[in-house]
Amino acid sequence: MEKTWRWFGRKDKITLDMLRQIGVEGIVTALHEIPNGEVWNEEAIRGLQQYIESFGLRWSVVESLPVCEAIKYAGPERDELIERYKISLANLGKCGVKTVCYNFMPVIDWIRTDLARPWADGTTSLYFDRVRFAYFDMKILAREGAEKDYDAEMLRKVQELDRTITEAEKDELIDAIIVKTQGFVNGNIREGDKAPVSIFRRLLAQYEGVDRDRLRENMRYFLSAVMPVCDRWGIDMCVHPDDPPFQVLGLPRIVTSEEDIAWLLNAVDNPHNGLTFCAGSLSAGAHNDVVKMAERFAARTHFVHLRSCNILPDGDFIEASHLEGRGRLVDLVRIFERLRPRVPMRVDHGRTMLGDDKLGYNPGYAFHGRMLALGQVEGMMTVVKDELQKI
Repeated sequence: MEKTWRWFGRKDKITLDMLRQIGVEGIVTALHEIPNGEVWNEEAIRGLQQYIESFGLRWSVVESLPVCEAIKYAGPERDELIERYKISLANLGKCGVKTVCYNFMPVIDWIRTDLARPWADGTTSLYFDRVRFAYFDMKILAREGAEKDYDAEMLRKVQELDRTITEAEKDELIDAIIVKTQGFVNGNIREGDKAPVSIFRRLLAQYEGVDRDRLRENMRYFLSAVMPVCDRWGIDMCVHPDDPPFQVLGLPRIVTSEEDIAWLLNAVDNPHNGLTFCAGSLSAGAHNDVVKMAERFAARTHFVHLRSCNILPDGDFIEASHLEGRGRLVDLVRIFERLRPRVPMRVDHGRTMLGDDKLGYNPGYAFHGRMLALGQVEGMMTVVKDELQKI
């Protein structure tokens, strides 16, 4: 597999020179300065591409060319936005950047309640606390009908938490769930926005009446529209699974399971309609057999994210070491090295360690933790390649 790294552009504190020194081969990035829904022109694409290549690296994957909310909920401007998306895809194809990771999650991208959960060794990682998330949903967001989505025991725990939670802890939840983990990804809410909860409520309201079947149809419509461009320019679209892979905030989530992935690949049965196999997202769902899914969908996997989660007895989950957890990364490396040997792979997220917390990195994207993870995965790759040569 090609060893790649998510890099947030020229303003990223992690430089391309640093990445070249630790063995990175390809860069995963985007034109982050262009607002969602605007066209990516050739000049901007080539400018960033040439900058990356000046360090002896290549722009391997776009992550991401965002799918605007109006495309997902089928707003009146949907077709115009899709046409712009198609122009951007064509411009990427003309420049030779031909793998595009995207997601179809309504409003909110990946969700965590704690951005720095401590481990005994002094490192921290991302964490999802079901009770605190339910508290955010019912007590802070105050979503109408939210209590119907939780069982009696969860409602009891939320009421118990309500008696002890501090205002500072409430602010931390808002920051973790809808500010810090979203602003640098999809731009719906950014740090510094006033009244982020009110903004978030308005975003949720756009999906009133959009159920699972409707969202699936909107995804099929979008993919059917862009596939001719992908066919012409050889572009692989690879959807990222929902993170976490279950329903949240009353929103439909449609890339959560083996059945979901099979549906979307069959709904638009084109080899350019593929998957970003994110072991971290999928392993956060107890219903997912990650190794089985990798074997089944390897042929349509165009990009791989390697990380792993542990699910705790109460249903919370924590991002585990890349050597441990439900992701079973060494088994995935065996599958993809055998079936998709040059697919781009990036280690996804990593622990915060060795002073990373003082350097202002995006949550989950610290340098030292990801460098450690890359070394661990590269070791797996070396062993697996040796195994395959002996077959």
